[in-house]
Amino acid sequence: MSAGPVIGGLLVDGVGWRSIFWVNLPIGLAALALTARFVPESRAERPRRPDPAGQLLMILALGTVTYAIIEGASLGWGSPAVLGCAAVAVLALAGFVWHGFRTAEPLIDPRFFGSAPFAGATAIAVCACAALAGFLYVNSLYLQNVRGLSALHAGLYLLPMAAMNGVFAPVSGRLVGSRGPRLPLQLAGVTMLAAMLLFAAFEAETNDALLFTSYVLFGIGFGLVNAPITNTAVSGMPRAQAGAAAAVASTSRQVGNALGVAVIGSVLATGLAAGPHASFVSAARPAYWIMAACAAAVLVLGTVTTGRWAARSAARTAALLQSGPDPDPRTTTVKA
Repeated sequence: MSAGPVIGGLLVDGVGWRSIFWVNLPIGLAALALTARFVPESRAERPRRPDPAGQLLMILALGTVTYAIIEGASLGWGSPAVLGCAAVAVLALAGFVWHGFRTAEPLIDPRFFGSAPFAGATAIAVCACAALAGFLYVNSLYLQNVRGLSALHAGLYLLPMAAMNGVFAPVSGRLVGSRGPRLPLQLAGVTMLAAMLLFAAFEAETNDALLFTSYVLFGIGFGLVNAPITNTAVSGMPRAQAGAAAAVASTSRQVGNALGVAVIGSVLATGLAAGPHASFVSAARPAYWIMAACAAAVLVLGTVTTGRWAARSAARTAALLQSGPDPDPRTTTVKA
């Protein structure tokens, strides 16, 4: 993640934009081989069965809501296509929840969300990654389309953010190990919020000192946020469900990336379409306020979902997952 903007700029300028997709093939193959060689198997008593119905409903919900957000700016928010996709997304999500309560081994057990740490970690992952995706999207467009930089030079401009991300990610892990997840989540929320406010309130694009200060602050914040997300998501979960909880938290990051680009892209497009004299800086203001709201959510949720009442909520959910009725007679209760 830290090296991505620079490597991406090199590939786009030197080989072509399609190369950023081709490069993932050897990386994916290496990940498969290394996982098979070094990653231990789950601690669950037996493998979980696939849930194709749950997967289909979730794909349908995410796909239609993303399409509706992206196309709303151009087709109009009241157009039949946008309203139809929004309705399908709501129905698919409702069906996903209904299916989760009725099947023995759902893709995501709805009871997980009775744990405040798990629900909070999921929301933090979505908000933090939505802010990151929107931040990279808007700044990449600004640096290349407004300042006229090449893809490589734009990546080099973003290097302070990437470097701080790389430095503070392991620092966050140490903080989680020594102090718990609350402090790094709070620091992440504060620094990400400060970075967004420099753009939203002080037009950091127009001043290089503010621009690079914002990049440094955002890199620090995003570097701090990742380790406590997974730690918080699995907090209090029975050992057999910890893998599923961590997987949901990781997937939530990708959901946040997709929704962040969709929402921020739509808001920016609406601002640029306001008139022939609309500038990129003014059109991006609402987008930065949305990203500031995402950072504020990280701060608030990081504080609320890591307290004592949240720990009690996680304990109640763990007890429910362990002792609640299980319609599958093959399931074995696993003690934490």
